Amino acid sequence: MKKYHFSLTIRNAGATMFISRLFIKNFRNLRHLDVEIGQGVTCFIGENNSGKTNLFHALRLVLDGNISAQRRRLQPEDLASGLTFAKPEHVLVSVEFSDFAGRPNEEALPFTAVLENGKARISYRFRPKATVRDTLEQIPEGDPIPKLKIDDYVWEIAAGGDNIDLNTVTWKDSFGTRFSTDNLQQGYLVVVMEAIRDVETRLAAPRTSPLQQIVEQRNIPDDERARLVEHLQTANTNINASATIRTLGTQLSDSFKEAAGKSFAMGVSLGLGEPSFTDISRGLRVLLSGYGLTNLDPGRNGLGLNNVLYISMLLNYFEGRVAEQRTAGQLLLVEEPEAHLHPQLQRVMVATLQRKNVQVFITTHSTHVTSGVPLSSHVVLTSTGGPVTKCTKPTAIPALVARDVADLERYLDATRSTLLYARKVLLVEGPAEQFVIPPLAKKVLDIDLDEEGIAIVPIFGTHFASYAKLFGPGGIQKKCAILTDGDLKPSDADPNVAADEEEDEAAAPQRQDLNALRGQFVEVFTCQTTFEREITLPGTLAMLKAATREIGAPRVATALQRLEEEVAAGRQPDLSPGKDSVLRTAKKFGKARFAQVISKHVASATSVPDYVREALDWLMADAPNG
Repeated sequence: MKKYHFSLTIRNAGATMFISRLFIKNFRNLRHLDVEIGQGVTCFIGENNSGKTNLFHALRLVLDGNISAQRRRLQPEDLASGLTFAKPEHVLVSVEFSDFAGRPNEEALPFTAVLENGKARISYRFRPKATVRDTLEQIPEGDPIPKLKIDDYVWEIAAGGDNIDLNTVTWKDSFGTRFSTDNLQQGYLVVVMEAIRDVETRLAAPRTSPLQQIVEQRNIPDDERARLVEHLQTANTNINASATIRTLGTQLSDSFKEAAGKSFAMGVSLGLGEPSFTDISRGLRVLLSGYGLTNLDPGRNGLGLNNVLYISMLLNYFEGRVAEQRTAGQLLLVEEPEAHLHPQLQRVMVATLQRKNVQVFITTHSTHVTSGVPLSSHVVLTSTGGPVTKCTKPTAIPALVARDVADLERYLDATRSTLLYARKVLLVEGPAEQFVIPPLAKKVLDIDLDEEGIAIVPIFGTHFASYAKLFGPGGIQKKCAILTDGDLKPSDADPNVAADEEEDEAAAPQRQDLNALRGQFVEVFTCQTTFEREITLPGTLAMLKAATREIGAPRVATALQRLEEEVAAGRQPDLSPGKDSVLRTAKKFGKARFAQVISKHVASATSVPDYVREALDWLMADAPNG
């Protein structure tokens, strides 16, 4: 048998082994997940119940040496919907590592984990026991298979597995070699910060505070330890010198003797603790200073800042492990790092995590978090309307080329990255549609976009292709409607501006073929002219009259009032002059500002443009399942 040396020591303090692939099959709503992962921070994005917490639990099944054997044993509800343990099935969670070659370490994982492609693989499986598998294999084809019970199953962890396609492995197939969780406990560290966490209690308890591990990691010299113990002994002596404390100790000693009897009682005195270095290290607490206070206990801090303090101490501990070459790897799992944090602090914390030499998996609902992480580090979990979740890495979508990815990287700030979170997406050209459509749809159509899970996202132009390519059978399987003007010219473009004579005409923006974007998950809805002209309807004249009067265009307001009066009289006036006046007003005062004012007066509106109605109807129809 060919052997491969698997060694995981760092080559230098700036690099460590990292998870490069995660594969999950048949675990809860993660029926099939196969994603490539890079170093540093990875953000897992998804709606509630899309499987983010399940993904973390699956990772712990295979990597966390500190969870018990009982917790690794699955229950019937852990199997993907539509499957049953009554028939032979299996759950598979597999993790592959990269960047470990040539790093000998006494805590290295076994060489049997290394694959021929230079990566290493560790897999968790829950499948029928070997004896049960043997029995099932002996049943003649066509004969009924006996109903299995959960006790017929066993969990196992295997290392390696060359020439195995994880996508086609069945419960019958064995691969790799048996792997003990003791190796994980000693070499690979997994730390989890749950969504609902009490870091104040963790910081106060020596067993859970990173401070205890950091102190032990520093290897304080014996002479320094001895001096610290002397300080504690002196403090105890001084405390006992107090008459009140000494009297109280005597009273407690007498009470103890009375309760336990002379044969069993022990002497009682009061002090700061046992005069030993272990007691000193366990008694250490983090004290903070600031805001006019000194030596502040973290318990008096806000929850958000304590979260940051806890993470900062973990990072310090991780860096110490790497520097001392005592780790085969480490992983920090953080659910909702944004909890209780101001948006600016969220961005600062994420930037810090990206600078550190540690792999971090984050599940988040915060656009402030994801906007600070490269698109290549995003993984989107999408609910399909049923019990199965789809997984997409945006930069791995086949339709996206390098130019599209670069466009998206620049575009997805803390506001517009909502398109990755929303259940359905309505892409519009600019802020005018963004401000007016939601309240107008609510008033006229009784459609609450938030309740329907529809995010309206402006792209500030007409370059829809890069964003629409995110959605489709090979990408994020969510509905995306595109709402655009008929001329496909950016709303802020000025046709009167002459091009530079030296400008290359071939470099001018090209009209996109939006029809090419249409598909199962993407549809395009186009108006004849521009949004401001299209919303000038008989049922919106009162709304626009009030908006133009408020913004400072009284003559336009008067003209709109005359049109409104003609409509009220049963006539059908030519609205073209009114449409032109509304568009000129928007350009004069700014389309975004004018739209904000319009949104204040939607209570008087009774109609919406047809193309807007059609787009919302399409989005609200049953979403296709990929």
